[in-house]
Amino acid sequence: MTAAPEKTPGTTPATTAPAQLLGLLARDLPPDRLTTDPAELAARATDRSGTRPAGEPLAVVRARRTEDVTVALRHAHALRVPVVPRGAGTGLSGGATAHEGSLVLDLSGMNRVLELSADDQLAVVEPGVITAELDRAAGAYGLRYAPDPASAALSTIGGNIATNAGGLRCAKYGVTRDSVLGLEAVLADGTVVRTGRRTVKGVTGYDLTALLTGSEGTLAVITSATLRLRPIPVATATLAAYFPSFEAAAEASYAISRAGVEPALAELLDGPVLHAIDPALRERGAALLVVQCDGAGAAAEAAAVGRLVAPLATAVETTEDPAEAEALLAARRQALPALERLGRPLIEDIAVPRSRLAEAVREIRAISARHGVPVFTLAHAADGNLHPIVVVDPSLDQLPEAAWEVAGEIFALALRLGGTLTGEHGVGVLKRQWVAEELGPAAHDLQRQIKQVFDPRGILNPGKAL
Repeated sequence: MTAAPEKTPGTTPATTAPAQLLGLLARDLPPDRLTTDPAELAARATDRSGTRPAGEPLAVVRARRTEDVTVALRHAHALRVPVVPRGAGTGLSGGATAHEGSLVLDLSGMNRVLELSADDQLAVVEPGVITAELDRAAGAYGLRYAPDPASAALSTIGGNIATNAGGLRCAKYGVTRDSVLGLEAVLADGTVVRTGRRTVKGVTGYDLTALLTGSEGTLAVITSATLRLRPIPVATATLAAYFPSFEAAAEASYAISRAGVEPALAELLDGPVLHAIDPALRERGAALLVVQCDGAGAAAEAAAVGRLVAPLATAVETTEDPAEAEALLAARRQALPALERLGRPLIEDIAVPRSRLAEAVREIRAISARHGVPVFTLAHAADGNLHPIVVVDPSLDQLPEAAWEVAGEIFALALRLGGTLTGEHGVGVLKRQWVAEELGPAAHDLQRQIKQVFDPRGILNPGKAL
């Protein structure tokens, strides 16, 4: 007679773990924090990438306080149940998708601004605070939150930190990481850690704040952030220039950097994107470059930009009026919603050295023509961050092979030009197969070891990033 296998201490059979977890969460969380409602599960199973995970998640924990997160993670860790943290679900790489049997940890209800200090020019916020709402709150003190992703009206601070989001103003003010001073986060086993500081400078120990920023929910769950605020500029000047080709617009954007002018933003849209937004915009040119300068010398800088781009442009207009500036920027902010009306966008997010932006634009056009797949391209031109977008039929269960081939060639192009697979959207699930190629074997292995230290049982957002 064969003896039954011994049960390893601290483990639970996979068939009973989900039921046990639900029972423990129902016991230890307030009644309104846990739901298994099918409609809520479906709504929180995917993100703006449109990626469709297999099956449906086990349950959703609607966190309201750090204690809710610690309870959920402590039990999930003990029972080895995967946990997917999420905010507003505006991510574009599938980083918040929840597969069958996973526990969704919804942080969007942790949405308080805990502190806003005008004296120290910082804010302490929970992860569910909407990016634009923090910016508005800071505005009452003559300050602003500099990171400005195109999804600022919808995206949450926690999600921005998880992906190290960039945005329109990062050319001058940096990406999200450059505005994060410190974090409160919960490790996989429920341990609360605090990283960073409230000061502008600080080099004690390893920079865990920077490590967690951009980790896509795979190392810890962020429950509050101490963020740097900056004074609202005394003046802004905005310029919009139309060009006969996208390549000419890319050349003009690099001419600005080469001349030593540092705009707050420089956004570039190609003809197909302009047509999707409004056919009247496409009639004005084959590409649009919007540049904004800020600070005491904004008008002089904008005038210098105008002189630099005029030889390549077909039309240039400049304004110092904030309302007119917002109208010029509206096209950029409407780009993704316009493409979403055409179908499901497969949004790439490569970055290349600024000196090679025009070359990248030409190569992307060639890749599109070679495969017969239309590619819509927009860019944060001042930092070389391109978004080549393929729009596919939303009714398809899987992405067409041609779309994947175009994506693969675009990623290879980015690496060949000395760039990166992702400048701000993160790896998620859509880019995992190319990560090792960029990192190299030694660095890739080192990152896996870091993951093991933070999350030894591999429950935090498994299958993402690495």
